[in-house]
Amino acid sequence: MSQLEQIFTSVRNEFPALTQKVHGKNLIYLDSGATTLKPKSVIDRITHFYSFETSNVHRGAHYLGDVATQAFESARNSVAQFLNARMPEEIVFVRGTTEGVNLVAHSWAMMNLKEGDEILITVMEHHGNIVPWQMVAEKVGAKVLAADILDNGELNIEDFKKKLSSKTKMVAFTGCSNVLGTNNDMKLLTKLAHEVGAKVLIDGAQVVSQAKVDVQDIDCDFFVFSAHKVFGPFGMGVVYGKKEILDGMSPYQGGGSMIAKVTVEKTTYNDVPFRFEAGTPHIEGAVGLHAAIDFVNRIGLDKIHSYEMDLLKYATEKLSAIPDVKIFGTSENKGPILSFNIKGAHHSDVGQILDQEGVAVRAGHHCTQPLMTRLGVPGTVRASFSVYNNHQDVDALVKAVVKAREMLL
Repeated sequence: MSQLEQIFTSVRNEFPALTQKVHGKNLIYLDSGATTLKPKSVIDRITHFYSFETSNVHRGAHYLGDVATQAFESARNSVAQFLNARMPEEIVFVRGTTEGVNLVAHSWAMMNLKEGDEILITVMEHHGNIVPWQMVAEKVGAKVLAADILDNGELNIEDFKKKLSSKTKMVAFTGCSNVLGTNNDMKLLTKLAHEVGAKVLIDGAQVVSQAKVDVQDIDCDFFVFSAHKVFGPFGMGVVYGKKEILDGMSPYQGGGSMIAKVTVEKTTYNDVPFRFEAGTPHIEGAVGLHAAIDFVNRIGLDKIHSYEMDLLKYATEKLSAIPDVKIFGTSENKGPILSFNIKGAHHSDVGQILDQEGVAVRAGHHCTQPLMTRLGVPGTVRASFSVYNNHQDVDALVKAVVKAREMLL
């Protein structure tokens, strides 16, 4: 066993969920693209908050209020460092990636786009990075365009360039496709968008757990992700935005905490990031995300990336050797995501058989119906790998797929 395998064997033991059986078999969890399992350190941190630190933040005149506020703002500092933001004020806490996109769509795009303007996305986007822009376009009279992909799942850069123009005011794209695993060149696409004067939002939901993100180096205007995709809790997300842009944006939710002064006649808003965090925030979500980032940093994203790429390579070779299995997304630069179908079998039937074998995968359109249309299929089976998986998990997947093929064809 290599040193890397030894490290991740130890890491695997930190996930209580993997101690259980499913349908009488050991759980093989291959659905990390939907959500990662949670390590004990994250679970314990949230439990500790509820046990000993429960209080609202920012306004408490007592000890617990101070402790909770320090923990909450410490989490903001941790996220800023994780993304290499210039300052913590560039980090806004939201419920997840989808709410993050909606915040930018409503507070920036709705206020700055007009009739005839264009929003450029890609055909591989999750619905969460499509529908909000369509809502904006319908209200202001703008148009949504989508750059195509190549047959191997890579973004068609020439088509992307062709659809950029002086009319393009917002470019929104995924850092990594949740279906194809394709890693987009975030820095290049941002540069191309800025050359025509467009703002850039990156959906980083699938990126943050597998590779280092440096928002200053990328130079994106906005970057959004969800805590639950990076070993953290549900209901917690992040919007990074350049402070000079956030300063010019108005909130799209009103209430407590986001105000400077309220009179019956008029309200003035708080400074960023607080003007975008109306009401009681998801405090335990923030401290849980902080613990998740500590977990990732303790292992090291470089080691995580190397390990997951080894798993992806092994799984790709094994699945490709099974007759009638078609893999979608064969780019050289991929994240740890493997989508496939068995020719002649419905993806849902395959998923159910795998589940009976204790193998948890996702089956469906993965909230990417435009991409499914482009691929010419109603859906796929998706296996996605993370730090707690190993070669034995891949072997179990392959064995289950072989069984599914025998039963369905």
